[in-house]
Amino acid sequence: MADDTTHWGPTRRALLGWSAGVGTLSTWGCSTLSTPADTMGAETKSELDEILSDLTDQSGRFQPISTEEKKARQQRCAEVLQKNHVDALLMEAGSTMDYLCDVSWGKSERLFALILLADGNAFWISPAFEAPRAQEYIEKGNGPVGELITWDEHQYAWSPLAEELRRRDVARIAIEPRARAFAAQMLAEEFGPERVVSGQGVVRDLRGKKDEHELALLRAVNELTQEAILKVSERLRPGMTDYDLGRWVRRAQERLGLRGVWVLPLLGETAAYPHGRPEGRSLTSGDLILVDTGGSLHGYQSDNTRTWIFDGQPTSEIERGWNAVRDAQRTAFDVMKPGLPCRAIDSAARNVLARAGYGRGYENFAHRLGHGIGMDGHEEPYLDGGNELLLEPGMTFSDEPGIYLPGKYGIRLEDIVVVTEDGADHFGEWQANPTSPSA
Repeated sequence: MADDTTHWGPTRRALLGWSAGVGTLSTWGCSTLSTPADTMGAETKSELDEILSDLTDQSGRFQPISTEEKKARQQRCAEVLQKNHVDALLMEAGSTMDYLCDVSWGKSERLFALILLADGNAFWISPAFEAPRAQEYIEKGNGPVGELITWDEHQYAWSPLAEELRRRDVARIAIEPRARAFAAQMLAEEFGPERVVSGQGVVRDLRGKKDEHELALLRAVNELTQEAILKVSERLRPGMTDYDLGRWVRRAQERLGLRGVWVLPLLGETAAYPHGRPEGRSLTSGDLILVDTGGSLHGYQSDNTRTWIFDGQPTSEIERGWNAVRDAQRTAFDVMKPGLPCRAIDSAARNVLARAGYGRGYENFAHRLGHGIGMDGHEEPYLDGGNELLLEPGMTFSDEPGIYLPGKYGIRLEDIVVVTEDGADHFGEWQANPTSPSA
């Protein structure tokens, strides 16, 4: 991999000239790979801010989830636990805790966790020496009110935690899926393995169906990501590298107000691997570009992929492949509605590609059709060929078919969709053709 510091591309003066005349931003309401854009220096950032000066922070136009909304979620969590016949849910700091309150905490070998109970109560557990700070963070973060159970260094958390669970007549406790394995393992040893269960279904029922506020944030963040891709595409010139492309797409989204931006920028045959790597390739007319990227707006994620030909027309082979991927994406969207199993949506897209001559199963479409998205970029539920879960209104997914031909090219199109009462809706605009990421 080439040193990104030696491949910044065309001069700033030339780029500023190229970007002149580009219209201003309209004001409308997969695991991923970081690139050397993450090491962008202050000088490069300043130069990009000049080039992208027409992009301004839009985050203030959208309201974050309020404290009152999060408190209502805490109460709803108790109902979900009852529905799943579980007495408690243990979670470490992360997206589910963020979903319920504004308490943040770093992870280490020392357990800090929130335990929500099916009777509507809660308690916390923390290292004893961290208790004053923990109490402060819980109060400032509007965390669920409950006792703070502490443990000393010679004890470890598991015996005090199990004792408190017994005192509260907890028979079964679910472990939030993104909690670390040692939390479940050590608690099971102390509390009983038959009493410690997966929290996958609990968290899916709690977070899987988005409310109107969540859908508004998801729509906004995905529209902003699409706008960033489009604005960068209008400024691309020969000689830029895939590293440059990653920096530009990242900075464009940051200027629009997104945080935690990631970019997978691929040129030519490197796109034949779904999670390929940029290699310092230089952009030339007629090259295939694949950009998979996203970021966060008030805690909600975007994830969009666009594939297009730079400064030219696609070959007949690539145009045929691009049209097949587009047809697969639209077909999956068109058949989506409440009551269908997730696997049926994956099958609908896969069958389109098979009929177009791109093989059956995973032959050239090597991954599932889509993943859930919300506060995590990838979350339950998933659109894969084995998932019997039935679609319900408010579920949000990526719709991202692709074809991958190693040594030649890869094509993927990705948009975020939501199941509605009578079908589905999508956020932003579909890509219209293979010559531009525009609608």
